[in-house]
Amino acid sequence: MTLPAPRPAVADPARSSASEFAADVRAGLARAPQKELPSKYLYDEVGSALFEVITVLPEYGVTRSEEKLLTRYASEIVEALPADVKVAELGSGSGRKTRRILEALCRKRPTSYYPIEISRAALQLCQRELADIERISIVGYERDYLAGLAEVSRQRKPGEQLCVLFLGSTIGNFVRLAATRFLRDIRAMLRPGDTLLLGTDLVKPVDTLVAAYDDAIGATAAFNLNILSRINRELDADFDLHDFEHVARFNPDVRSIEMHLRAKRDVHVHVGAARLDIDLQEGETIWTESSHKYHADEIPAIAADAGFTCEHQWVEKDWGFAESLLAVH
Repeated sequence: MTLPAPRPAVADPARSSASEFAADVRAGLARAPQKELPSKYLYDEVGSALFEVITVLPEYGVTRSEEKLLTRYASEIVEALPADVKVAELGSGSGRKTRRILEALCRKRPTSYYPIEISRAALQLCQRELADIERISIVGYERDYLAGLAEVSRQRKPGEQLCVLFLGSTIGNFVRLAATRFLRDIRAMLRPGDTLLLGTDLVKPVDTLVAAYDDAIGATAAFNLNILSRINRELDADFDLHDFEHVARFNPDVRSIEMHLRAKRDVHVHVGAARLDIDLQEGETIWTESSHKYHADEIPAIAADAGFTCEHQWVEKDWGFAESLLAVH
């Protein structure tokens, strides 16, 4: 008998407070010589909507490539998971790419799914996107990744295994050493028999990479500039968006695409809630995001350094993307 899908729920929402936002903005914009803003603040309601547009653009192959992998190999991935498994996803976004995995699991048994998001808008979109899957229970956590995962891990019963999804090449937002530390933090919350499905975007021609982060219609530029609009709205700042332009460039030393906001003229900005006044000279940039690219054959060593074993790997070669199933023993 098919069970009805339970009503989606959000467990104890805990939004990043205005004081945390202000403190992060103050620390990043006061940094010298390179001003920075944490990439997680790109994803407010407007930013999340813009990112969904980016994922369907012809220049941006990351999402299509990963969806192709998950569609083709969902049953194979699910067969490699323990019988009694709960699924937690770090940064679910809309949940569109996760659907194939959850559908394959739910065909075998009722499944609990815990999307973990710092963006309330993305979490609500995810719940709407996936609520029609039969035999699924969805409980969302509006938290930072590790705080949400810690809560999910604490609440499971003895004998229940956990599969953590970290898709979309979000691991690429971390510099290499920080990526390994983050994977170790995940590993510390897991038990033997648990798994981590890790998505990684692979190295490809520089022109292809730059175009993916600087599309012809300007969606990525709007996504990047929106972080200044958010600071204006939420932190009483006076950024004039016309004073800045979006820049995407490849750093070959670390195999990373970097997104910056470059001042088109000398600029003075006041951020009231951060008690901050800054000056930017023409050409100076604010670094907002990095996306590091990998070789598929380096993932097993990175996994081992973090305390995992790479059990399986699936590679989509047209664009260049890898899904790796990491296990805890």
